Amino acid sequence: MGKIIQEFKDFAVKGNAVDMAVGVIIGGAFGKIVSSIVNDIIMPPVGWLIGGINFSDLKMTLPKSSIPGLETLQPATINYGNFIQTLIDFVIISFCVFLLVKGINALTRKSKQEEKPLPDPKPSAEEELLTEIRDLLKEQKKA
Repeated sequence: MGKIIQEFKDFAVKGNAVDMAVGVIIGGAFGKIVSSIVNDIIMPPVGWLIGGINFSDLKMTLPKSSIPGLETLQPATINYGNFIQTLIDFVIISFCVFLLVKGINALTRKSKQEEKPLPDPKPSAEEELLTEIRDLLKEQKKA
């Protein structure tokens, strides 16, 4: 049992696990913001443009069942308006995540380009001459 706890500690303390947890928390909050934007800002004008329709009210009511004793139940509905809003949420969130990843990739590429080591400077004429003299002396010692 102690080994499992130690492995979990090692996993949880690693940067990747912490980064992932932060990403999930921020993603959840971001999702709520986008849902609010869609439900409160985008969908009302869209509904108004197409005749004052509130998408959250769009649904198809299924026929009542003919089973005796079940007449008191609420009729079943297919809430396709909520589905449309959820679909729009998904598209907006996906697009924002795409832009975020694209921006991070651009920053990563830029920082990698900045980190490239500069090529070694060309040796001066004195260094080249000294290198030749050293090589000649090595050859003389061999002979």
